[in-house]
Amino acid sequence: MKKLLLHIPHASLDIPFRDGYINDPVKIENEQLKLTDWYTDELFFSSTDVMITAPFSRVFCDVERFENDAEEIMSKYGMGAVYTHFDNGENLRVVTPTLRNRIMQDYYWENHNKFTLAVTAELEKHGKCLIVDCHSYPSTPITRDLNQSPIRPDFNIGIDAFHTPQFIIDASVAFFEEKGYSLGVDWPYSGTIVPMNFYKKNTNVFSIMLEINRGLYLLEPSNEKSEQFTIIQQVVQEYLKMLKNSY
Repeated sequence: MKKLLLHIPHASLDIPFRDGYINDPVKIENEQLKLTDWYTDELFFSSTDVMITAPFSRVFCDVERFENDAEEIMSKYGMGAVYTHFDNGENLRVVTPTLRNRIMQDYYWENHNKFTLAVTAELEKHGKCLIVDCHSYPSTPITRDLNQSPIRPDFNIGIDAFHTPQFIIDASVAFFEEKGYSLGVDWPYSGTIVPMNFYKKNTNVFSIMLEINRGLYLLEPSNEKSEQFTIIQQVVQEYLKMLKNSY
C-alpha cells in the first residue's frame, strides 16, 4: 500500500543547545511563538503514512532552507538554514563556521538523510512517491515575509513546475473549493520541498506544500487552540486522503 511522505519541519520547540544565542530566553520564546508552525504534527498526523518531523525548532536549524546560503533568499535576513537574526532584524546568535558545521552535520543533514531514505524506500516499493510539505502561517505577515499583503487565504498550496503534476494542483483546488475555503496557489508562500538527490531529476517524485492559515485554528497571537481546531484537523485529514487516492 502506497504511503504519503509527510514532511513536518517547523512544529518543534526544542533547542538542543544554546551556543552563541543572546542571553534573553523570553525574547527567544516570543520568536518561537511567532515562527513555529503550531500543532502541524497533530493536524497532519498519520499512523499509516511516513512522517518526517524535525525534532528541533526552526530558530535552531531550519531544514527547509537550502544548505548553501548563496542559494537561499532568506539568508540575507539572517534566516537561512542556521538563523542568526530575529524576524525584526536584531541579532539572535553568533554563528561561527565551526558551530554552523556542527549544526548542519548533526541536525540538518540527519533530517535530510532520513527524508532521502524514506523517498528511496517508497520509490523502490511503488515506483513513485508523493511528498506533502506540511506548514502553517500567521494570518498577518511577519516582518521578513516576502509577500506583505494583509489579505491571506485560508489555505495555501506551494508547487514546483517539475515535481507537482497538474492533476494534483487541480484536485487540490477542487477540494478546497468544495469545502468552501479560499486557497492560494503559490500565495502567500511558494514552492515545495524535495530531497536534493531527486530535485529536478526524478519525475516520479511528486511534491506539494500545504500551508494552513493559523487564524483558522488558533486564538492568535497566542498558540492556544480555537474551537475550530478539530474541524480544521478533519479538513486536513480529508485532504491527505484525497491526495493518496489521486496518484
